[in-house]
Formats: sequence, C-alpha cells, structure tokens
Amino acid sequence: MASAAPTLEWERELAGQGWTLVAGCDEVGRGALAGPVSVGLVVIEAAKAQELPGVKDSKLLREPVREALVPAIREWAPACAVGHAAASEIDGLGLVAALRLAGTRALAQVAAELLPDFVILDGNQDWLSVPVQADLFSTGAATGAGAPMAVRTRIKADMTCLSVAAASVLAKVERDSMMVGLSRDFPQFGWDANKGYATAAHRSAIALHGPTELHRRTWRLV
Repeated sequence: MASAAPTLEWERELAGQGWTLVAGCDEVGRGALAGPVSVGLVVIEAAKAQELPGVKDSKLLREPVREALVPAIREWAPACAVGHAAASEIDGLGLVAALRLAGTRALAQVAAELLPDFVILDGNQDWLSVPVQADLFSTGAATGAGAPMAVRTRIKADMTCLSVAAASVLAKVERDSMMVGLSRDFPQFGWDANKGYATAAHRSAIALHGPTELHRRTWRLV
C-alpha cells in the first residue's frame, strides 16, 4: 500500500500560531562509512505556500524522480540550501556536533534571503539547536554552532510534512552527486552505487585497500 503524500497541514498550523517563515529540515548520510553528513533546509511562507505534487521522503523516490524534482522545489521555496560536514569533521567533533555544523551551514546560506522563524526537524533528536551544554558523545571541542530560532522535532516528518520531504530530496540529491563525483577518484569503493553506505562490498574494499581520508576513521569500518 502506497504511503500518503506529505502535506502542509502542520506548516499551516504553525502559521496559525504566528510563525511566518517555517523551514523543513532533514539529514542524509548519518549512517554512511564515507563522505559527509548533509542537511537540507527548505524555507517557506507557511500561510501562503501551495502543495507541491510528487514530493515525498527521498527514500521513497527513485533517483531520476528525485533529480527531476529539484528544480521544482527550488522554484517553490523562497529559500533553500544544503549544508555539509566532512568525514574529518565527524571524526573530530562527533556525529551530533557534525550534524549541527552542517545544519548551521545550510542556515547561513538561506540567511542571505530568508532566515526562518521556526524549524521542523525530522526525527526525535534535536541536533540542530545551540546546545545548552557540551554534547555528551562529542569527541571534540564545542563548535558554538547551532540554530538560534525555535526548533521542533517530529518523528517521520519527512513522510508527513511537505517542507521536510522537500529538504530530504535536496539533501539526498546533492550528497549522492558528491559521492558519484568522489567515486571517480576512488573507484575501488563503489561510491557511485553505495553512496558511502555500509554495504558488504564497501566493507570488503576497505579491508582490502584501507580507508581513505574520506572515510570516517573513528567508525567501525570493517
């Protein structure tokens, strides 16, 4: 049974509460062994935005469909961006702080046009807000990065909130393109197909050739 398409229902509820500029936010690459974590951010005028047919959680869309949706999303959203944190930053800061850094970079990009009042963050962990104290699992110094505006987590927001689904598509397409490009320099790891994730073939290639500077060396790679 096909899942229902995401809507603007919650974004419009937020508009009714006085939030004018609402952003959907989602990450990709959290579980990969190589490459960056990437955070998509899509800012909309919550009271005025119209539905955007065809957009779903990026995991539910075939690659050509995701790529074809990117121009429509960029036209639909008054501001949008994707931020990245490299494997070396994940190793140095820890995953949570690296996600925050990537999200902060996306926010910095949209700030030139529209800085949101409110961010809907997919999942149940707020890794985007400025931390009250140092991250418990961070392996490096605090970066000082983080979103200064209101952030609300929502489980499966990428499947229910259109702005978050759109953010997931942008992040997935951009990160996948990066990994395909990097695979030309490191063809032995098959990043054009596995996008840096932990397939058996990828782990075998790491065991055979050793990790690169683009691998997350603090992770269990083999």
